[in-house]
Amino acid sequence: MRREGGAAEAQRGRQHEPLRTEFEFELPRGFVDEAGTVHRHGAMRLATARDELLPLRDIRVRENPAYLSVVLLGRVITRLGTLPSVHDGTVENMFASDLAFLQDFYRQINAEGHTRAAVACPHCEESFEVELAGSRLGES
Repeated sequence: MRREGGAAEAQRGRQHEPLRTEFEFELPRGFVDEAGTVHRHGAMRLATARDELLPLRDIRVRENPAYLSVVLLGRVITRLGTLPSVHDGTVENMFASDLAFLQDFYRQINAEGHTRAAVACPHCEESFEVELAGSRLGES
């Protein structure tokens, strides 16, 4: 009888977990609305193929490809603080550090399929995983 490796066992364990499609985050600075309220806590859903294809038709994206991430994030951020809705205009008015955070968060949940990261302690060099979703910067 052949014994399966750890990767196969881990895969079987993941098959029983429900698919997580929305991930919470906290912006490093926060979006400031017209009334001066700072919104930091939000959620982002997994992107669909449609989410990635439709912005390519947007004239702003055709004129400036860097605008793609703004339009895309406006489609997948499901909530931010107490704002009634989030759209590309919201993302366009975020601080650059928050935009960079959201771009990285998008890559983590969509390209890698999870929000865990393998890290090593700088002092003892022991390896472990940290959960990035929903945590504040600098926390594990």
